[in-house]
Amino acid sequence: MQVYFLGTGTSQGIPVIGSSHSVCKSEDFKDKRLRVSVWVTFDEVSLVIDCGPDFRQQMLTSGCEKLDAILFTHEHADHTAGLDDIRPFFFKQKKDIPIYAHQRVLENFKKRFDYIFETENKYPGAPGVQTFEVKNNADFEIGKAKITPINANHANLQVFGYRIQDFVYLTDVKTIDDSEIEKLKGVKVLVVNALREEPHHSHFSLQEALDFIYLVQPERAYLTHISHLLGFHEEVQKRLPANVFLAYDNLKITV
Repeated sequence: MQVYFLGTGTSQGIPVIGSSHSVCKSEDFKDKRLRVSVWVTFDEVSLVIDCGPDFRQQMLTSGCEKLDAILFTHEHADHTAGLDDIRPFFFKQKKDIPIYAHQRVLENFKKRFDYIFETENKYPGAPGVQTFEVKNNADFEIGKAKITPINANHANLQVFGYRIQDFVYLTDVKTIDDSEIEKLKGVKVLVVNALREEPHHSHFSLQEALDFIYLVQPERAYLTHISHLLGFHEEVQKRLPANVFLAYDNLKITV
């Protein structure tokens, strides 16, 4: 399995528009972060988790040429605003693009992207999607791989993470029940959000993320959904445990 980090930033990205913060002024490419998303490939399957407002740029930079599915964590714009940019895949592949999400998220899409879901007199330039509801404790398959939804909370909002074989992707998590953590046993690679040093009402802080990683005990862990307030990439990396890494845009790993 190959994992490509398309974006590792928080909702505003780094640099933040108009900011004079030193991290936003950094020349290090690892400090420049698009909105959070990953591209996962295995057994000739190509899928992404979330497609935010930087999706088009991410697809061009990564060289992704095929899209078999999109898994959505939740409906916030930094995770979903790029849905219209699946059009080139739809036109090229000549079939609806499967999207997987909580029913609440699918209903949200029908309001925000009504032209995509229109069934009568649909605009011919709009993409088509095939919707699949993701339910907690209900595994599903893409290709030959079992996908396990991981239920978590982003403050008071339910979000899904996903386990694909020995890889787990969790973002925008603040709390998670013990029963869900059980689903992470034996994972080799864990990706989890770490917004900043200071506590936040809806995201793991750096210490909360490290405590969670210690609890799960993956072979390797990567931190994502990072804000400029966490600090410079190279300085933060030096303070992390040996098996924990700050992810950065366009990082490729093998699971």
